[in-house]
Amino acid sequence: MANIKQAKKRVKMNEKKYAHNIEFKSEMRTHIKRLEKMIAQKDAEGAKAALPITFRKIDKAIQHGNIHKNRGNRQKSRLTKKVNELSA
Repeated sequence: MANIKQAKKRVKMNEKKYAHNIEFKSEMRTHIKRLEKMIAQKDAEGAKAALPITFRKIDKAIQHGNIHKNRGNRQKSRLTKKVNELSA
């Protein structure tokens, strides 16, 4: 454990930021799983409705630096492709 006051403060701040980041990533993953479940159940209307919400969660995770921009774009692309195949 750190002895210096500034180092102790930094440890507490890092723990707080870590918890906040985990919350964003968890929420994003949950929405992705919900969307994939709708796709697996062939629920085209539900999937189309859930797609923009999932995109917002992915974009928010990118904005906060929780995931890389390219990873987020890849996820959005794959999800869009799956939803489009489902409705076609």
